[in-house]
Amino acid sequence: MKIAFVGKGGSGKTTLSSLFIRHLANAAAPVVAVDADINQHLGAALGLDEDEAAALPAMGAHLPSIKQYLRGSNPRIASVDAMIKTTPPGEGSRLLRVREDNPVHETCARPLRLDGGEVRLMVTGTFTEADLGVACYHSKVGAVELYLNHLVDGPDEYVVVDMTAGSDSFASGLFTRFDMTFLVAEPTRRGVSVYRQYKEYARDFGVALRVVGNKAQSRDDVDFLRDEVGDDLLVTVGHSDWVRAMEKGRTGPFHELEPENRAALRALREAADATYAHRDWDRYTRQMVHFHLRNAESWGNAKTGADLAAQVDPDFVLSEAASRPATLPQSV
Repeated sequence: MKIAFVGKGGSGKTTLSSLFIRHLANAAAPVVAVDADINQHLGAALGLDEDEAAALPAMGAHLPSIKQYLRGSNPRIASVDAMIKTTPPGEGSRLLRVREDNPVHETCARPLRLDGGEVRLMVTGTFTEADLGVACYHSKVGAVELYLNHLVDGPDEYVVVDMTAGSDSFASGLFTRFDMTFLVAEPTRRGVSVYRQYKEYARDFGVALRVVGNKAQSRDDVDFLRDEVGDDLLVTVGHSDWVRAMEKGRTGPFHELEPENRAALRALREAADATYAHRDWDRYTRQMVHFHLRNAESWGNAKTGADLAAQVDPDFVLSEAASRPATLPQSV
């Protein structure tokens, strides 16, 4: 299951995604957690101190080697330099699994012990002073898009991505890579404005979208959200002393999280799990090809000096039955 948390800045998106990751880990589910926000706070929300969070390897810094590994023996990809963030897999490409120890995980992921289990944590990396004026943050997020485009995941394993805030998530095709998108909204007009944008942009791509109301303090707050988003409202989350202590660096055992908030997390997992029955690998592959061709035409062909449409393997469909080569060097 591929799951995204989105919302406006300050909505509590990172806090809720970290709680959901803890919930999955507490149930001993296999989890890859990815911080794809320009403000990298997921590691801290999962209990890392400042130095530990800063030491996490940035996916963006390893993008060339990630491309080299994923390229495999795909004859349609002439070189690593010809790969862009949307280059789709084809015959000969290496595919990834959530549970496996592959070079991408070994280089970019770090195991993190949480209550009851362990997750792999990956981060895109911060927007540094060296990037100012010469790069956009989405060049770093491209590593996540490549990762998801080459990932074959099953119904009982999870990739949870804390996305960048607001409508910036639509600057690439990354928003179509998820089985479920949870939009975190506060009970305010600004809080639901991002929902309306997301709903409109995602309408034509079959994006499964549910709203998580956060910071709801009263029945009036819940009624406001219900009036504004209708049946898309899945659950609401109110004040939490456990979360407040966590934000002060005093994280207690996860089972001490308030029962109503643990029930909300169970509802999130149930909603996400239910989408897998409708997983359409054909559509998933068509959408990655769609955005690849758009990127190729708008900037990719000019940047690489190649016709990137030729990278599309018309006979390839990403799926659990897809094959991958096993005889090539495994380093990243």
